[in-house]
Amino acid sequence: MALSTASRVQRVRRQLPFSPWLFAAPGLLITGVFILYPFVSTLVNSFTDRRTLIPGKFVGLANFRELLHDDMFWIGLRNSTLYVVGVVPALVVLPLLLALLVQKNIPGITFFRSAFYTPVVASIVVVGLIWVWLLDERGLVNSLLETIGVGRVGFLSDQWLLLLSAMAVTVWKGLGYYMIIYLAALANVPRELHEAAAVDGAGAVRRFLTVTVPAVRSTMVLVGALSSVAAFKVFSEVYLMAGPSGGPAGEDTTLVMLVQRTGTGLTGRVGYASAISVVVFVVTVALMLLVLRADRRDET
Repeated sequence: MALSTASRVQRVRRQLPFSPWLFAAPGLLITGVFILYPFVSTLVNSFTDRRTLIPGKFVGLANFRELLHDDMFWIGLRNSTLYVVGVVPALVVLPLLLALLVQKNIPGITFFRSAFYTPVVASIVVVGLIWVWLLDERGLVNSLLETIGVGRVGFLSDQWLLLLSAMAVTVWKGLGYYMIIYLAALANVPRELHEAAAVDGAGAVRRFLTVTVPAVRSTMVLVGALSSVAAFKVFSEVYLMAGPSGGPAGEDTTLVMLVQRTGTGLTGRVGYASAISVVVFVVTVALMLLVLRADRRDET
């Protein structure tokens, strides 16, 4: 019986040698059309002077040399880097603390888990507009500040306050997502470790530092890598709060906003925008490699 079954399988394989590829074809097609082709096209265009309605010609490294003398590129690189520095530590630590708070099965905790996760499923456009209304000169936050005598604050008109406000929105929206990741990791931490540490006289803070953090360290690295890439490629939050111009005199422009502004429209410089996109890709890959290398170094 076993031999007959094996012979049937071999016969089917001989008759349909490409059947595995038929099952993989839809996924490969989607990957090729929406990921591989745009990536190769962007890479090729970065070496041309292509515009929206003009195919362009090969210019070598001219676009990349121009980047070195473009003030807006350096402003975008500065803001994207500051975004990573400001957002990533918060998104690594705060969701872990939040996960510890909602981990225990107590009455009503499901409501709080759902409430913390709600911003994740909300549209970024809706979230951005809500925060714009809150932080506007005549918004709720400034009205409260004026009521208590502090005065109105230019959250959306000051260069640095606008960037910090966008960071706050990113952190607020991402807390629930990374909280779920940490909850899955905390579920695998042996309870005996906490009980042993408590018997040795370790308090809550010490148990957190000596038991919880080492146990979820790999998850913290994962969160750090994911949030770093997302923060460096930030677009929606800053665009919605600063506007298409990128805030006062364009000082809050990020690299992805610069790509959108440079490469769109009837006269868009597609080649130059592609060069900026290549730089964004290289930096995001470098960020991930740095995080992974730091994790491996700590393990050794």
